Amino acid sequence: LARHLRKLGVTAEVPVGIFMERSAAMVVAILGILKSGGAYLPLELAYPRERLAWMLADAGVKVLVTEPRLLGSVDTANLEVVCVDETDWQLLRQECDLNPCTNASCDNLAYVIYTSGSTGKPKGVGVTHRNVQRLFAATQKWFEFNESDVWTLFHSYAFDFSVWELWGALLYGGRLVIVPHLVSRSPELFCDMLNAEHVTVLNQTPSAFRQLMRAGTTAASTQPASLRFIVFGGEALDLQSLGPWFNQHGNEGARLINMYGITETTVHVTYRPIEVADLSGISISPIGVPIPDLQLYLLDRHLQPVPLGVRGQMHIGGAGLGRGYLNRAELTAERFIANPFSGVAGTRLYSSGDQARRLSSGEVE
Repeated sequence: LARHLRKLGVTAEVPVGIFMERSAAMVVAILGILKSGGAYLPLELAYPRERLAWMLADAGVKVLVTEPRLLGSVDTANLEVVCVDETDWQLLRQECDLNPCTNASCDNLAYVIYTSGSTGKPKGVGVTHRNVQRLFAATQKWFEFNESDVWTLFHSYAFDFSVWELWGALLYGGRLVIVPHLVSRSPELFCDMLNAEHVTVLNQTPSAFRQLMRAGTTAASTQPASLRFIVFGGEALDLQSLGPWFNQHGNEGARLINMYGITETTVHVTYRPIEVADLSGISISPIGVPIPDLQLYLLDRHLQPVPLGVRGQMHIGGAGLGRGYLNRAELTAERFIANPFSGVAGTRLYSSGDQARRLSSGEVE
């Protein structure tokens, strides 16, 4: 697939649309796009046709990887289309099966994920290979992921939580269990899958995990014995919602980790283990401390640090900052600002818009 994409003009910095069901073939498509040197741009199947067309045009996509049965859901008039099915696989098998020589560097784009557009037009966030690689390098001391881990790809590939799930498994040589869409919408079926596949690393939004807890009727169905970590992200975590879990399991078994993150800063920004004792007296979502290669500043509207315990807007600096918004130089300059605290020319801060305060312990909530 990578070699075929090369023939279609895909190289470093070229975004390739991917419009596919969650499947092993979808992972093949992502790997093929990256091996070609290009960047993958995941398109959510549930999006309206008009929105898909706008995203493809906004990103300047010329090549789309998809499936025959989905062709009616997206406008392909001006695109080179590669269908991942038996017909095109016959064509692709004619290519050499050795890896092509890379034409992308660590600082080239790996993916472009569009934000939801809830505050205006969707924005394409460009993230590099280096951004992703350092995320796992910087968090490895906490998790010690390895080739024995089994991860689930539960989230849509158009949501950056999927980047953590997909590459957490593959970069460490672990196993990736791709959760079919219908199973991801049934907490009961998902519980069964977790047990059957001996999953060790589970990633969930807090709202999805609340449904999963309700679905489990026994300790075995709620928590597979194999589970090492449950990582929360994507939403604020209401600690009290974890009461049923801790009533059943205490601090035994899987470790619960809350990780605040932003698409623009490569999935995760902070790390905070959660234990039974945290349910007493804490009503606001604790997000802990920044990942070691990131900096988190709480600033007022004049970009001055706020005192301990005072609310401020979160600004993030460091190696996780993506390149910015695709073809939106003005907005990029507005949200990715010069870092006045680093003392190094060219370093940036991302203005998140989220409010937080720092506690006397040094942790953030």
